[in-house]
Amino acid sequence: MDEPVIGPETGIALDELLALYAAVGWTAYTDHPEVLRAGIAGSSYVVTARLGGRLVGLARAMSDDATICYLQDVLVHPDAQRRGLGRSLVLAVLDRYRSTRQKVLLTDDEPAQRAFYESLGYAEIRDFGPGTLRAFVRFD
Repeated sequence: MDEPVIGPETGIALDELLALYAAVGWTAYTDHPEVLRAGIAGSSYVVTARLGGRLVGLARAMSDDATICYLQDVLVHPDAQRRGLGRSLVLAVLDRYRSTRQKVLLTDDEPAQRAFYESLGYAEIRDFGPGTLRAFVRFD
């Protein structure tokens, strides 16, 4: 199988995005293609993984390039998982924002995801320290 190509990307076709997001079951995005397109276009940084030219992974971030970087949408196509692509995508984002103080993300409550992000230096907010931080979220 081809070696993956990991790198920043600016011109991803909408059909490629929809295929990748559909493959991982993220219908909140695929049900609203124009919102997905706008989210990708409005991201501060988008990094992709390609195998043989095919989009198989993506991570994106929003940041002010100084105090905060929000990591969003780390996804790898199921037939390309367990090859280190997710780790490579996250590390590319972390490298891009290495001088940014806070790196934040929200993710599903699955043990494998917790272990994955902890292996990359993230800590769950409630494990960060007693009474030091709170996290809030609002979905509209």
